[in-house]
Amino acid sequence: MINFLRGHIRWILIFWIFVVSAVAYLDRVNISIAGPIIRNEFRFSDIQLGWVFSAFVLGYAFAQAPAGRLADKIGPRLILLLGVIWWAVFTSLITILPATASVLFLLIGARFLLGVGEAVVYPASNCVVASWIPSGERGIANGFIFCGVGFGAGITPPLITYINMHYGWRASFWCSSLLGIIAGVVWYFLARNHPKQHPWVTVEEQKFIESDIPTGSNDPKSGKMSWPAIFSNRDILIVTFSYFAYGYVAYIFFSWFFIYLSEVRGLNLRQSSLYTMLPFLAMAVGSPLGGWISDRLTKSFGKRVGRCGVAAFGIALSSIFIALGTQVASAQVASVILAGGAGALYLSQSSFWSVSADIGGQSAGSVSGVMNMGGQFGGALTASLTPAIAHHVGWNASFLAAAALCACGALVWLWVNPEGRKTVSAG
Repeated sequence: MINFLRGHIRWILIFWIFVVSAVAYLDRVNISIAGPIIRNEFRFSDIQLGWVFSAFVLGYAFAQAPAGRLADKIGPRLILLLGVIWWAVFTSLITILPATASVLFLLIGARFLLGVGEAVVYPASNCVVASWIPSGERGIANGFIFCGVGFGAGITPPLITYINMHYGWRASFWCSSLLGIIAGVVWYFLARNHPKQHPWVTVEEQKFIESDIPTGSNDPKSGKMSWPAIFSNRDILIVTFSYFAYGYVAYIFFSWFFIYLSEVRGLNLRQSSLYTMLPFLAMAVGSPLGGWISDRLTKSFGKRVGRCGVAAFGIALSSIFIALGTQVASAQVASVILAGGAGALYLSQSSFWSVSADIGGQSAGSVSGVMNMGGQFGGALTASLTPAIAHHVGWNASFLAAAALCACGALVWLWVNPEGRKTVSAG
C-alpha cells in the first residue's frame, strides 16, 4: 500500500482534506434539515431559527483570521485534529440542551462555538496547498477539496432525513460528531506539514513539488505577512469582498433551500430532501471542473485569465441562473435551475483559494482566513436577512437580492492582480 502511495502523497493529503471538508459540511448543514423539527420542538419562529443559523456563521467568520494564523504557526496537521475534536463536542452538546425558556440563547451559543471550531478547516487546507501543491496544480487541488463541500452537503439531506425519521434529530447530530472524530484521527496519521517531513515522500515527488512552488511558500526564512500588510493589501480586500458576495449566495442553499422547497414551493418531505441534493451535487461537479479549467487556462494564458477570468465568469453565470430560477412556476424545474446557479458559483471556488495561496505564501492560512471571514459574514447576513426579506417582500426578492450581489462579486475581479502586491513582513 505504501509503495502505491509513493510519488502521490500530496494527492492522498488532498483527498483526505476532501473527506474532512465533506464531514465539516455534514456537521453544519445537518441543522438546516433538522431545523423544522427543532423549531417545532422548541417553538421557535423562522426568524429565531435564522438567528441560530447565523450564530454558526458568525462564530465561523470571527474565528477565520486567528484560525488561519494558528494554522500558519502550528501547522495544518495538528490544528485540523484539534478542530474536529472541538466541533464534535459542540455538535453533541446541542443534543442535550434543556427545553427551558433560555434554550434559544443556549442553542445560539453552542452553534457560535461550533462555528469557531470549524473555522480552522479551510485556512489549514490552504496551508497544505501552499506547501504541498505546485502552482500549476492548485486549481484542481482546491477544486477537489471544495468538491467535499458539495459532496458533504449533498449527502446530508437524505442521510439526516432518514436518521431523523427513524431515530430522531439528536441521533443525526451524534452520527455527525463520530464521523468528524474518525476523519480527524486518520488525517493526523496521514499528514505532515511539509513534504520534507513526510517519510513516504520520494525525492522525485519533493523535487517536483519544489519546482513550481512560488518563492517563499516553503521557506520559513521568507517571513510572514503582518496583519497591517494583509488588511491594507488591495487584492486581498477585493477578493474578500467578492467572497462576501459568494458566501451570501452559497448560504442560501446551506441554510434555507430545504425549507424553501418544502414550505414555499410545496414539495413533500421526501421530494424536498431529494431536490435539496441537486445544488450540492452541482457544487461537487462545479468545484473540480472549475479548478481543472482554471489550471488549463492558467497554463496557456496566465493567471489573469485562468484565475480571475474563471472566477468572474462563474459568479456572473450563477447570478443569471438564480435570477431565472425565481421566474419559473414549477418547483422541480426551479430547483434544477437554482442548482445550476450553485454549480456555476462553485466553478469560481478554486480561483479564490489559489489566488489567496499565491499571494499569501508562508501566510496562506492568514490570508485565506481573512478572505473566508468575508465569505462567512456574507453567509451570516443571508441566514438572517433571507427570511426577513421573504417575510416583507417575498421569496423571489430574497433570491433576486442574492443575484444582484453575485453580479457585483463577479465585476470586482476585473481589478484583481492574481500575482498580488504583497508587502512581506514578520508579524
